[in-house]
Amino acid sequence: MKFLNIVVGIVLFSVGVKAQTEKNVDKQTLLWTRYYNQLELNDKWSVHTEIDNRIFINPVMQNTFVSRIQLRDKVTDKFDLGAGLAYFSLATQDPEVKNGFHIPEYRVQQDVTVKQVLGKVNLTHRYLLEERFVRNASKLASEEGTTFYLRFRYRIQGDYTFWKKASKYLKGIIYDEIMINGGNKIIKNTFDQNRVYAAVQVGITPSVAFELGYLNSFQERSNGVDYFNRDIIRFSFIHKIKI
Repeated sequence: MKFLNIVVGIVLFSVGVKAQTEKNVDKQTLLWTRYYNQLELNDKWSVHTEIDNRIFINPVMQNTFVSRIQLRDKVTDKFDLGAGLAYFSLATQDPEVKNGFHIPEYRVQQDVTVKQVLGKVNLTHRYLLEERFVRNASKLASEEGTTFYLRFRYRIQGDYTFWKKASKYLKGIIYDEIMINGGNKIIKNTFDQNRVYAAVQVGITPSVAFELGYLNSFQERSNGVDYFNRDIIRFSFIHKIKI
């Protein structure tokens, strides 16, 4: 029952955000494929790396390539700290328009993650701050210099294990994440986006798991009038290595 209440609360929150937005919306469909590696150095420290490729489905077109690395400190069983770097290469935001060049973005990120147990549900709160350095670009070409943005992200996630035997398991995951822009360059789109995600994760061995999920991203564009409403299928290969 608690898990159902969490799900209903997340859905209602997402609907409330969308109801307050304008209706000038571009509908898009994407596929995200991700390799996620967790290298455990010891019981306290770990290094997480990620490679994520994102493409439009109709028509098929490259959207974004992402790579991340972060160092994580397990302070307690209920409290984690993380810091890292990320690189983004944006090809296009519109599958009908091929720019002919990619826009690079570099990010520094820090997060605090707090864990709770509600009955059989594991609840996680993540508070993430991103410092973003985006290469300047026009509609025709990449330009010199970068523009700095801040972004705050809050994610509430619940997961429930349906079945487990030894190292194998079947788990359901659902989360809602809201992103808020900051900095003196942000004028019309303080609200960046809201993401709702639901997935099934299957553990195969102690070191390998697969995850398949659906993500809806509702994002405001910089003009404060236009929006992206993206239906995303996400497939993840999760690889854990313990030293």
